Amino acid sequence: MSKPEYEFFPVGDVDFTVCPGDNPKITERILAKDPETGVATRILRYEPGADSTPMGVQRHDFWEEVYIIEGSFTDLTLGETFTAGMYACRPPGMPHGPWRTDEGVLTFEVRYRA
Repeated sequence: MSKPEYEFFPVGDVDFTVCPGDNPKITERILAKDPETGVATRILRYEPGADSTPMGVQRHDFWEEVYIIEGSFTDLTLGETFTAGMYACRPPGMPHGPWRTDEGVLTFEVRYRA
């Protein structure tokens, strides 16, 4: 299976839901998802003060591309802050996070298998 086929639609029609990890300050708007593999295209939102430390360093078995739409967050492992307009492309297994944000951040993410 793969992600479903969609023509343009209003993204605002898709609700934000709490991400795995159950932190109510970290939510996602799933735009498309492959139900078999779990890879998705989503908008990820960290509310001001959100901290993903309890989830630890993340490593995925899929590719992940991330574009920061607005705001900023800090990778606590790297000690670096990333801001709106920045982009990352992570191959499977690349460690990242945990993250913290003071002002909040909104990202657009595409996850896929090679």
